[in-house]
Amino acid sequence: MRSDKFKAYKLRVNGRSYNEITRLLNVPKSTLSNWFTGLVLPDEAKARINKRGNQKAISALIKRNIAQTHNAEKRASQTRTSAFRDIGALSQRELFLIGSALYWAEGYKKPMMRKGRVITSHYIGFTNSDPKLIALFLRFIREICKVPEEKIKANLRIFEHQNEAYLLDFWQKISRIPISKFGKVYKGVSISSQGKKPYNTLPYGTFQVRIGDTALYHRIMGWIDGLAQN
Repeated sequence: MRSDKFKAYKLRVNGRSYNEITRLLNVPKSTLSNWFTGLVLPDEAKARINKRGNQKAISALIKRNIAQTHNAEKRASQTRTSAFRDIGALSQRELFLIGSALYWAEGYKKPMMRKGRVITSHYIGFTNSDPKLIALFLRFIREICKVPEEKIKANLRIFEHQNEAYLLDFWQKISRIPISKFGKVYKGVSISSQGKKPYNTLPYGTFQVRIGDTALYHRIMGWIDGLAQN
């Protein structure tokens, strides 16, 4: 028997794979296949070969999943970049429509009540947790509605574990509303939000833009009515 064939037999009964034996002895797999025809392997050797095969399959699956994830992230990034360019700079008309729609979706619209009766005065209240959405709505308030800076106020609701000073500074920079125009900071989940959204999805709490201007409120409501008719 050839010495390399004897070594191959010995390696195989010890649970070595075809790839390993080929690498160690430089013998083609086709030759090994002929040599090992009818060879009965011990249970330990079978277990080692099967284990190694399973490990290789798992490793290949992990590599394939990583590659698929990377490709999906790359495609998503390219799509978002292309979509970003689709928007471009907003015209005043577009900002007007977007701001009106934002208030329709997120603004405070319930009639003001006092002692069970509807009163004629009304404030503008817009609450959200998304800093970019707040900044866009404030563009609408400043550029379209021409609200004087001194009339724009803010309220902040945060969770007990959050840093009040940090979030006040954060929202002041986002909104460009002076800290002196901020009301009392509320801590905890609002009654309307209880059971709806876990606290860890609101890393900046919720921010409210508040403006006492009944006439502007009714103008915005009229714009919303106009949108609803289209």
